[in-house]
Formats: sequence, structure tokens, C-alpha cells
Amino acid sequence: MNTMLDAAPNVAERDFSGIDRARVIAALSPLLPPGALIYDTEDVRPYECDGLTAIRQLPMVVALPETEAQVVDVLRTCRELGVPVVARGAGTGLSGGALPHAHGVLLSLAKFNRILAIDRLARTADVQPGVRNLAISEATAPQGLYYAPDPSSQIACTIGGNVAENSGGVHCLKYGLTVHNVLRVRGVTMDGEIVEFGSRAPDAPGYDLLAAMIGSEGMLAVVTEVTVKLTPRPQLAQCVLAAFDDVVKAGDAVAAVIAAGIIPAGLEMMDQPTTIAVEEFVHAGYPLDAKAILLCESDGTPEEVAEEVARMREVLEAAGATEIRVSRDEAERLRFWAGRKAAFPAAGRLSPDYYCMDGTIPRKRLGEMLDAIAGMEKKYGLGCLNVFHAGDGNLHPLILFDANKEGELHRAEEFGADILELSIALGGTVTGEHGVGVEKINQMCKQFDRATLDAFFRVKAAFDPDGLLNPGKAIPTLNRCAEYGRLHVSGGELPHPDLPRF
Repeated sequence: MNTMLDAAPNVAERDFSGIDRARVIAALSPLLPPGALIYDTEDVRPYECDGLTAIRQLPMVVALPETEAQVVDVLRTCRELGVPVVARGAGTGLSGGALPHAHGVLLSLAKFNRILAIDRLARTADVQPGVRNLAISEATAPQGLYYAPDPSSQIACTIGGNVAENSGGVHCLKYGLTVHNVLRVRGVTMDGEIVEFGSRAPDAPGYDLLAAMIGSEGMLAVVTEVTVKLTPRPQLAQCVLAAFDDVVKAGDAVAAVIAAGIIPAGLEMMDQPTTIAVEEFVHAGYPLDAKAILLCESDGTPEEVAEEVARMREVLEAAGATEIRVSRDEAERLRFWAGRKAAFPAAGRLSPDYYCMDGTIPRKRLGEMLDAIAGMEKKYGLGCLNVFHAGDGNLHPLILFDANKEGELHRAEEFGADILELSIALGGTVTGEHGVGVEKINQMCKQFDRATLDAFFRVKAAFDPDGLLNPGKAIPTLNRCAEYGRLHVSGGELPHPDLPRF
């Protein structure tokens, strides 16, 4: 594999429209088991989008390999033919990262669904990328262990997709994102080379390419195996529910908890429209008169939990909480969290469509962002439910709209763009855990300058010099930024001549 970042070839922007579909089918069919190459229109339709359903594209063909050797063969053949490849897991992503290419192969890892090994003493598990997030915790529960990152979609999302997007969850504040809970990733590059990033050992020789691979959105290599860290289940966990009569106070309370030196296992925030929607759906017992609620969880030994809950209660009262409840048993704790994890489906009961955003801002700016979103609701004439991984400033506003009404989808997209650009202005970033995909590629132009985009392209080219893995995602070309109005590209402002333009 070429690892020289300064050796990126001069690759022009690609036009894949001339690819011969029949030739691709003929080349791939012998490499896969019968029925594992799909190309009839109705058969490939289920793969036309991921969770970002507003953008759809039928793939040319869908390949469903069962072994790593088959993945190698498919990728080598596609590179020889100059065919783009998009890897896909469960399709729960929310940024269009698994949007198929019209002239490419959709490579589904759905059949890579085995837990290969569990090491109780080392507290690790080797899993294939199609293993569901929650399945790891279910399989390791008898050993008193679990996998800590817990996205709301954990019942369905897969580890390969979690690696691609660096997913988090409601407990990521204390236990970290995917990047903090993965030791090793094995994958295949576009030229068919098997590579490993990281190690089962505490450290690995050479550059820390594991951190580059996690969150790379399928643009560097196709994941075939992952070694995850397992966490001991705590002796006790309690959830503190704090209600506030003002959303700004609730936002300020989040900053106050962290400033007090408390790192809860989870620290989530929901505004009043969200709690009302959730309560009608799952009956979590939320106070419906509160303008916002916080869910703050403590876990550890009974003594540790008692001390931390007492400290949190003190901080929350000082911050203006109008009501504080502490879960009395495990059933009530799970009800509190069930409400938070049901926010997305609850939004679906209120509106024909919703658009889930994903930005990150400094915790101290949460109140400012909430006030701004209220103004945007009036500006665009659309409702918004606000759900935050408040402890680390990760926003998930749910913009409600009806795609069947003319102009509403466009207004929802403009609403979302305003949120992302304000996130940047407040000192944050355009994504926390959903990735860039095709959804946020324009805002990448606002966040990053030419030099940074050049660096991104050099890393991409070191792994995939022909730009065939997930092309057109995550990293905008400078021409695209010019079209978006964020970067002047003419004459001397064209990309560096040694840089690829995928």
C-alpha cells in the first residue's frame, strides 16, 4: 500500500458514466456464491438509501460476499475495471454515507455477522462488521461485561457502521466514542490488500492509523473484522432526572455539572416538545410542564454512586432545577432512558417526516443554540424537537416537515444548514457521530480551508489513489466549495496539481 502522503497522483475528477454494467456483472458473478450478486431493479431498491431517506440512488449492482477472500476478489476486480464501491452495513446511518453510486457496486457486509471470539480476561471481543451493536453486550452479559458505546439505533446498527462514523451514544461522555472502545480494525484496501490498524496489545508499532480509519466513512478501506474493548458492568447505576422551567438554565446546568468535576456516565437533554412527544409514546414518567429536562446517570459501586448523585443534586439545585428525581430501582432507570432513546421514533409519530441534525458545540453555548433554534423555527415555519448528548455538546435537533408539501423539504434542509453553520460559528463542528456523508459536505466547505482540504485528500489518496471507495462523500472538492460560495476557485486558486480531485 502506498503510504507516502506527498505522492498523491494527479487524478482528474472522475466520470463513471461509461462503465459497462454487463461487463461488471460478468466479472463479479464467478467470484460470489449463487444469488450473492443482485442487479434487477426491484431487488436493488432496498439499498437505494440509508437512514437519510431524502436522498436516494439505485446502485448498479449489489454484492453480498460471505468471506474476506470474496471481499478481496470483488475489490481487486472493481479496481481493475475502474468501478466505484460503496460499503454498507445495516443502513441505519443518517448522513447518506452509504448512498449507492449509480455506476458502482454496493458492497453489503450483512453476511459478516459472527462474533468470532470473546476474551473475558483481556476484556475484548473479535467481531465481524455486520454484528449488531447490542448483540455484543447480549453475548458478553454472562461474563459481566458489555460494549459501552450505545447509539439509539443499537438494536439494529452494526459495528462496521459504528467504525465508519465513529458512533457514540447516551453513555459516550464517560465511556467514549467508538474510537475509544476499539483496539484493532482489519480491512481490505481498494487494491485488495489486507491491512490491520491498531493491535490487541495496549499499543501498536508505527503511526496511529487506527484513529484515521475510525470515522473515515468507508473511504479508506472496507472493514472485515473489529476487536472491541469490553467494559465491566457496574455494580449499580442510578439516573437523576432534573426539570427546568427554562431551556437556557438547563443548558447552563450541563456546563455547571462538568465544571464541578463530575463526569456522569450519561448527561442528556430534551426540551419540552420532545418530552411531550416521548411521553405519549413510551410513558417514561417525564414531567410535562418542564421546559427542559436533563438525565444524568451515575454508575459504579454503591458508595461511589451515592456520593456522585449527592454532588449532582447539589449542582442542579444551584443551577435552578425545579424538580429532581433519582431512579428508585433498575426498572425506573431503564424507563428514563427508554424515553430518551425513543425520541426519534416519537418524532415520527408527530410528523410525516423529520430531519435529524448532528452538530457539536461547546457545552457553555447550549442555551445560546437553543434560543437560536427557536428563532429558526419561526423563520422556516417548521417545528423542531431538541435532543442533545448535552455532556459533550453533541446536538440532535429533529426538524419536522412533510415532504409531500411543496417546499417543506427544501426549508428543512435550509433549517439544518443554519444549525450546522451556527455550530461552526459557536466554536463547534458539523458532526459529532453521524458523519458527513453527502448531507454535510457543503458545510465542510465553511469549516475547513483549502490547506486542510488538501491534507484530507492526501490521506485519502494514500489509501485509495484512484478514488474508487465511496467517491463524492465527506470531503468536498474545491470546485464544489466554489459552487457553494465558500471558496474562490479560479486561476491560482485551483487545487494543487499533485492532488487528486475525486
